[in-house]
Amino acid sequence: MKDAVAFVAVDVETANADRGSICSIGLVAFNDNRVMEEWYTLIDPCDAFDPINTSIHGIDAQKVRGAPTYAEVAQTINRKLHSTIAVAHSSFDFGAIRRASDEWECPQPRCHWLDTACVARRAWPELPNHKLPTLCEHIGFAFQHHHALEDAKAAGHILLAAMQETELDLNDWLKRVKQPINLPRDSYNETIRRDGNPEGPLYGEGVVFTGALEIPRREAADQAAALGCQVMNGVSRKTTIVVIGKADVRLKTRHEKSVKHRKAEELISKGTPIRIISEADFQELVKTHG
Repeated sequence: MKDAVAFVAVDVETANADRGSICSIGLVAFNDNRVMEEWYTLIDPCDAFDPINTSIHGIDAQKVRGAPTYAEVAQTINRKLHSTIAVAHSSFDFGAIRRASDEWECPQPRCHWLDTACVARRAWPELPNHKLPTLCEHIGFAFQHHHALEDAKAAGHILLAAMQETELDLNDWLKRVKQPINLPRDSYNETIRRDGNPEGPLYGEGVVFTGALEIPRREAADQAAALGCQVMNGVSRKTTIVVIGKADVRLKTRHEKSVKHRKAEELISKGTPIRIISEADFQELVKTHG
């Protein structure tokens, strides 16, 4: 996979109840909120196929005839996952790869695992369940369930949507999944507040930053405060400017937008004079008044 990959989503299908009986695997590299590369292969588990498993994923002994064994693809898998954040929906896939590695006497992948089922339960605790189909319907992502490559892509898009919803980045989520599900957002979202410079040209403006910014949010907050803006952590009727990250400017549907973005639009619809601008426009303000 390419260098500087933000994370790699993984999914496997198995031939029977033995988690090591991997018969297909899909890996999808994500960066900059999009798919960068996909990799998929059938695998001959050299084991019996249970009719129950075949009825779910459609793979049987005939389909894997001539396919490589896990031992023959383990080096490729480990290279693609090396030193990255590996994402999968539930711990089943982690355990399957570990079991297959042990059974075939291959090294374990050296990566950090992140379970998107745990992520989803914290991002959307109100949903009736946190299975792939339910979550993909919620975020508006269409996929073919029980195909390893499709399920891997689904897990990756669920993580992106959760990051968008909560404004937590990958490192934040690695910590967040170890915390209680119903932890109040104010206790895990980074709080960045600044009082505006009274001598600044934009004194009296209330600014909120949302989405993935190209510069550190603290740096953007310092810039805004120097211009005279009061930097707020959340959108309210006192907010006059909402600055959204470059990637978020292109978001069209409501579910794709962050909580702050949606809150600003809701207040605008009720008559609150809030301007929603891009990070690039904000930087133009900084240059103009700096």
